[in-house]
Formats: sequence, structure tokens, C-alpha cells
Amino acid sequence: MFPNHESKLSVTDPELIEVFDNFAFDEVIGHGTLDVKTRLMVILASLIACQALNEYKIMVGGALNVGVTPIEAKEILYQAVPYVGMAKAFDFIHGTNDVFTSRGIALPLEGQSTTTPETRCEKGLDAQKSIFGEMIDQMFEQSSEDQIHIQKYLSANCFGDYYTRTGLSIKTRELLTFAMLLSMGGCEPQLKGHIQGNVSVGNDKAVLLSVVTQLLPYVGYPRTLNAVRCINEVIPSTLMRGR
Repeated sequence: MFPNHESKLSVTDPELIEVFDNFAFDEVIGHGTLDVKTRLMVILASLIACQALNEYKIMVGGALNVGVTPIEAKEILYQAVPYVGMAKAFDFIHGTNDVFTSRGIALPLEGQSTTTPETRCEKGLDAQKSIFGEMIDQMFEQSSEDQIHIQKYLSANCFGDYYTRTGLSIKTRELLTFAMLLSMGGCEPQLKGHIQGNVSVGNDKAVLLSVVTQLLPYVGYPRTLNAVRCINEVIPSTLMRGR
């Protein structure tokens, strides 16, 4: 993944980088069901959510090396905007552009938008309902008059402007959203909602646990254990081990 990268930590902190590399790129990397492209994509999403810009720029290069396309990499970043906020995504946009430019990738990339100002709300609502079903109607019905605009923004902006884009499937976008929410921490209600959303689009418990495992070296144990707890609450195991 990183043929031309030399870590400065191998000189200044050789013991630490040996422990980390052995854990992240040997022990953890061999666990779970994710293919190499998906693994790098969820790591990129996580690093954006963690605000780890330097590590992110290294990983963007690694992702391109294993077959993640420039459009896929950019769409991961765009998918992050409604979840982490533009203020936190801003430096990552420029960082991604710097990596692309260094590799001779022409900017801007081909556009992926499929909506217009007139259709974004309707198409966003359709995307929401394709993932969360009747829950969306209930959210609109239960919203008070002074808060209904937030629900409308979710449909038109979060889903209409972003989920409807090409370049990544909705199934992949939901997995990336799960990765970002668990990495940010403090978003457990939304994390549980998107765990159910992932199940509805075909990302089962094994896939979600694989994502959590791959992100452990980057987000640490507290957020990992919180994510596992949320997964178990939304998708309880039907059989106890040993019974």
C-alpha cells in the first residue's frame, strides 16, 4: 500500500511504530470479511471523522495504490460533509487535492450529482425511505413546527445532495457513515439508527464487526467497545456460544 513512504517514527520512535504496525497491518488486517478496497475506504472515512489529516493523506495514497479510484476517494470525502460538517472537512478537501495533484490526477473530477434544486428533496426522501422505511414518515409526523425544518434539511441536503450521488453505492455510503459515526463518538443514537440502516441495505452484523475491527487501531478501545455494544443492542445474537 505504501511503497514509497518512509515513516519518521521508525527513526524517532521505533518501538512504538513496530508495535502499532504489527497490530494494525498484521494482526488486525487479517481479521474479518472486508476486501482490501473496502477496508481502505472505511479507514479513510474514519480518519476524516477523527480529524487525522496527516494519516489520512498517507492512507489516500495507499487507497489509490490498491485500486480505490479518485472518484471513490473524493466521494468518501463528500459523504463526510453532512456528518462531520464542512468546517472539519475543509482541510481534508485540500489535502486530497494535494495528493491527487502530486499524482497527476486532473481536477476537478467528473461530476457525480444526480439532483437539481427542484428534485433534491423528493429524491432525497426516496433515498431515506429506501434505507429506513416507514421510520421517516414517523419522524416527520412527530416533529414539532419549530423543528420540522431540520427533518426537511435531512431529506434534501444530507440525502438529496449526497446519498443520491453516483461514484459510490448507497450500500457503501451507509457503511462509510457507520464508520464515521463510530469514529466521532458521542453519536450513539445516530450510530444505532445507521446500524439498522446498514442491515436494511445488506451490510450484516459480520460486516459491521469487521469494520469496527479494522478501525480499532485508529479510534482506540473506548469507541470500539461503544460501537460493539450498539451493534449488539440493534442486532442481538440469537445463539449463546457454547449452548
